[in-house]
Amino acid sequence: MNIGFVSTRFAGTDGVSLESSKWAEVFEENGHLCFWFAGKLDRNPECSFLVSEAHFKHQLNDRINGHILGKTGRKPSVTGQIHDLRSLLKKQLHAFIDRFKIDLMIVENALTIPMHVPLGLALAECIAETQIPTIAHHHDFYWERVRFAVNGVGDYIRMAFPPNLPNIEHVVINSEAREQLALRTGISAMVVPNVLDFENPPRMESFSTDAFKESIGLQPDDIMILQPTRIVRRKGIEQAIELVKELRNPRYKLVISHEAGDEGYEYVEWLKTYACEHSVDLFLVSAQIACPWKNPRTSQKAHSLWDVYPNADFVTYPSLSEGFGNAFLETIYFQKPLLINRYDTFVRDIEPKGFDLTVMDGFLTKDTVQQVSEILESPERREAMVTHNFKIASRYYSYAVLRKKLNTILLNFFGDSVPPLSRDTLPSQESTPMGLAETTVVHQHFGGRQCTPTTL
Repeated sequence: MNIGFVSTRFAGTDGVSLESSKWAEVFEENGHLCFWFAGKLDRNPECSFLVSEAHFKHQLNDRINGHILGKTGRKPSVTGQIHDLRSLLKKQLHAFIDRFKIDLMIVENALTIPMHVPLGLALAECIAETQIPTIAHHHDFYWERVRFAVNGVGDYIRMAFPPNLPNIEHVVINSEAREQLALRTGISAMVVPNVLDFENPPRMESFSTDAFKESIGLQPDDIMILQPTRIVRRKGIEQAIELVKELRNPRYKLVISHEAGDEGYEYVEWLKTYACEHSVDLFLVSAQIACPWKNPRTSQKAHSLWDVYPNADFVTYPSLSEGFGNAFLETIYFQKPLLINRYDTFVRDIEPKGFDLTVMDGFLTKDTVQQVSEILESPERREAMVTHNFKIASRYYSYAVLRKKLNTILLNFFGDSVPPLSRDTLPSQESTPMGLAETTVVHQHFGGRQCTPTTL
């Protein structure tokens, strides 16, 4: 089949971009072809359909959001702007389907959270008009985000976020989302958790720890504490700074691997100041961190996220809320110890599986800090922890789980006409890790003795 992925953005290391790449990998291993529609793309240009107006940060959409978010109504002129952009995007969606002869469409979060209302409306109408089989993959619903609580587009949200159409199969990433979706809309959904290829462990020996650390300004004997998330408020990154401060060892350096900007830059500026005030060395290296599955559009070398994890000595994940938690799985995949906050989805869906973790419940305690210190100082404790966690994750969050879930959906859509997804249908092509010593990493260092914060 020809499978069309649609979202506002498929670029970088946000959860939607990463998870869609994993789904595509599973489909492509079974001979299907994947194509991409979005307002920002870092996928293979030959398989991409770039429409800049589809990006949630496009000036037309920004202008609309300024008139509808935090408002209880809207003016007729704003309605006109919404429908003008909806009409343009719907034409482009039809062109995408026609150009690549799409058999199955997978909409990633664009029918879930109203960051781009015209795109959601265009998708709902396009799906209804074409009757194309569609999987709506929901990561973050609008009721889970305070900034969408007051809006002037309640009618459009009820229509398209998400739409209730017979040719759409709905997928959510946690059990709470499934229950809330059914309660609020009457729509039933399948829970498909985030996954990783635990059937094929990463080739750790291919990476050069010292070379990467040197490239971002760390010394070979520095201890790298990794915060592998975007810099947004709900990630609770100040707790990671607090942890490093309490560990009271100048060799411990906090590295944040992802970018800021999705929700503004105020939080990252505050974090820089906070690190300075607590004499914590903070390194921001997001400028050169790319999706591990992307097809580079240029020959310019850049570090993949998979280049970062092998260098971590410990991982912090103090999120206040998560739809699932990609960074959690990535840490387990690379067999690293971590500190995790007990956010709702973790408590309900992940914790009962029996992982061996250091946990906090909204705030750091002396006992938690002591546990982290003991793990950092005990190779035996670390090895037992990460080995146990890898086995648990292999059982519940592997590609085998994804294939099983997707096969159920494909059977509902196509019956026996589409062979079920299976492992190793096509020979796999192992990706070669990038040469770390040859790559220049753009990074920023704050805190410690360098207390002059600057903007990104």
